[in-house]
Amino acid sequence: QGQLVESGGGLVQAGGSLRVSCAASGRTFSRYEVGWFRQPPGKEREFVAAINWSGDGTSYADSVKGRFTISRNNAKNTVSLQMDSLKPEDTAVYYCAATPVPGIYSSAFWGQGTQVTVSS
Repeated sequence: QGQLVESGGGLVQAGGSLRVSCAASGRTFSRYEVGWFRQPPGKEREFVAAINWSGDGTSYADSVKGRFTISRNNAKNTVSLQMDSLKPEDTAVYYCAATPVPGIYSSAFWGQGTQVTVSS
């Protein structure tokens, strides 16, 4: 059984940058699509970005397009989310998830999440 662990969250001022990472263990996720999701306080979890298994296909929520960049290193079994020009509304718990079926996360492997707080 595989496991995903997020890291890199923290507190940053508006306009700043943060990089969160997702490390896989227990199995290889090199053939899996990996997505980042977030859950702001008091709100539902929402899609942020996703990257296909080969790394040459990405998608982003409109709210983060142009500010966030998702990337992966299959040799290291990691996926990262570089977040620039952060806004207070980006405050959320960020989760990574890996799915063998692109776009379908109902049966994906999920991490435990990492808190990102953007102060104004």
